[in-house]
Order: sequence, then structure tokens, then C-alpha cells
Amino acid sequence: MAKARALDRRRRSIRNIRKITRTMELISRAQFKRAMDRATAASAYTKRITKLVGDLVHSGLEVSHPLLTTPPETLHAGLLVLTANRGMCGGYNAGVLRLANLRLKELQDDDVAVRLEVSGKRGISAFRFRGVRPDEQYTHFEDKPTFEQVNSLAVRYLDDFTAGRLDRLDVAYTRFESSSRQEAVVETLLPLTKLEGGEEVHSEKEVQYDFLPSAASLLDEVVPMSFKVKLFKCFLDAAVSEQIARMVAMKAATDNADKMISMLSMAYNRARQGQITGELLEIIGGAEAISG
Repeated sequence: MAKARALDRRRRSIRNIRKITRTMELISRAQFKRAMDRATAASAYTKRITKLVGDLVHSGLEVSHPLLTTPPETLHAGLLVLTANRGMCGGYNAGVLRLANLRLKELQDDDVAVRLEVSGKRGISAFRFRGVRPDEQYTHFEDKPTFEQVNSLAVRYLDDFTAGRLDRLDVAYTRFESSSRQEAVVETLLPLTKLEGGEEVHSEKEVQYDFLPSAASLLDEVVPMSFKVKLFKCFLDAAVSEQIARMVAMKAATDNADKMISMLSMAYNRARQGQITGELLEIIGGAEAISG
């Protein structure tokens, strides 16, 4: 009887775990839909404003902007790493952290002073485990980051880059491409030397426009905003990718729990049947001994 009881206890325990994983899967599914809608809308806006910047630069006029100019050498760099505050999302954090560590080592090998900033408790813990203490830590970016939250970071990066305190900014995050494809990447957001899709800003293509006010004054407004929305899109992509990774991980955990429950139920039934058969044989043997 002891074996059957042990199997039953284990089966009940796995059933309780399955309730948790199933609930987390449903929550992630609901949050994923909202996060995907925000990321998709931001993607369309980012592409549009990036195209506008490219058209201004390609207008045929002699215009320039500090954010579009690559410093002669990179002495100070920033590395922003976007991870999750919570676990149970498969290899989501591991993919970003692997690329972030590679980029950090690459910059340090080039004798670049790197300012490391990490968003998410998982990333902070991972760097501390490696003996690396981030210069800045953020834990307030949840699954619904707001533009106001990201804007405060963007303004500081812009001020540092314009003042020469920052020559380059890299962001390690998980880029959202579709519900079935997300990719951990490290993108260089400053300087803004590339357009959406990798097209060089300083190409020879010209776009004919009439500007009111001047193209230069429009650049002063549009270029910083282009950087801000790109940084905001990184946070939105990271948020929706996290929900997808957690949804997939919890779906796999729930399916595995179902299989384990089925196997334990079969083992429990066999053990219980064996115990009942043994008890019946004991009763029959005892009855024969008495009658004899």
C-alpha cells in the first residue's frame, strides 16, 4: 500500500504544479496580445520616422546633425542590456546575456571604457554572479514600458553623446519579428549611421523636397525623436518577446505535466491492482487454512 500512496501523492503534487503552469500560460497569452499590438504599432511609427530622417539627409542640401556623425574614435561606450524581472521564460534571458557578454568583452578588448546598464532582475543577478557590477540597474520596466519611462533614459544618452561623454551606445535585447520568430541581438543605436533595414544614412540617393522651415531645423527635431522611438521599440520588443518565451515554456511544462500524470496514473493503477490481488490471495489462503 505504501507504493500506491507514494505514487498518488506524487500525482497530486504534479497536478498542483500543472495548475500553476497552466495559469501562467494563460496570463502570458493575454499579456502577449496586448504587448504585440503595442510593438507592432511602434514598429510602423519607427520605420516611418526613420524614412523621414533618411529623406531629409538625402534632400541634396548640406545638412548635418551630431547624432548622424560617427566620432573619429570610440573611447567611451554604453551597453544597455534588457532582460526580464521574472524567470520561467525558457532561454529568453540566456540568449540576451550571452550576446551582451560577448559585446562587453569585445569593447573591453579594444580598450574602450564601457558603462554597463542592465534592466531586469535576471540580468542583474547574472552579471553579479560573474563578478560584474552594472553601473546602472533598472527594475521598474515591466511588461508594459511607457514612453515616458524610456524617454528619461533617451534624453540622458542624447546629452552624453552630444557632449562627447558617449561615443557609442549598444542595446542587447530580443527583437520581435513575428509571433513565431524572436531573435536576441545587439544593435548600435548611437550614432544613427544606419536607417531601418541597414541602409546607410550617407548614401548618394537624393530626394527632392521643399522645406518649411529649413531641413536643418527639421533635423534638430526629427533626429532625436528617431533615436527615442528606436530605443522605445527595443523595450517593447523585449516585453513581447518575454511573454512569448514564457507562454511557450509554460505550455511545454503543462504538456509534460499531463504526460507525467498519465504515466503515474497507470503506475498507480498497476500498484493498486497488485496490492488488491495480494490481499485477496491472503484472504483465500487464510480461509483455506481455517477450513482445513
